[in-house]
Amino acid sequence: MNEQHIEDIISALYDMIQDARALPLGADKCILDRDKVLDMLDEIIAQLPSELKQSRTIVESRNELIGQARREAETIVRQAQQKAQELVAQETVYQEARRQCQDMYDKTQERIAELRKVSNEYMDDALRRTEEAIAQSLSDVRETRVKFRALTETQDTRKTELAPEFDD
Repeated sequence: MNEQHIEDIISALYDMIQDARALPLGADKCILDRDKVLDMLDEIIAQLPSELKQSRTIVESRNELIGQARREAETIVRQAQQKAQELVAQETVYQEARRQCQDMYDKTQERIAELRKVSNEYMDDALRRTEEAIAQSLSDVRETRVKFRALTETQDTRKTELAPEFDD
């Protein structure tokens, strides 16, 4: 028998059994050519190991592909989780930096307001002291002028009193 695939041989056996003549008084029994059926079964047995081997190889390849795909999928998932964690960490760092910046800005604004207030108070105090010093100096100048005028008037009066009277 030439090399046929197992499916073809089984199909030929099936056809042979279906076409076989029924035995008298036994509708479910038939007469077959024993040598031909045995040859076909031998052919099936001969091809079976190579086809089993081929199917095992296919199953192993399929299992290996599935395993490799599973490993790749797990790697991708791990990488995605790691990237997500990094992004969350970056977002957390960004949010923390932003919060710290806002805190620093708020503290700086408070410090500016405090310095402005202290500066204004200092300037107001300095101007008040200057005003008081100028007022005191003005008062001293006025007093000195009054004394000077009084002294000048006293001297003028004395000069006229002391001056000899000249008759011309």
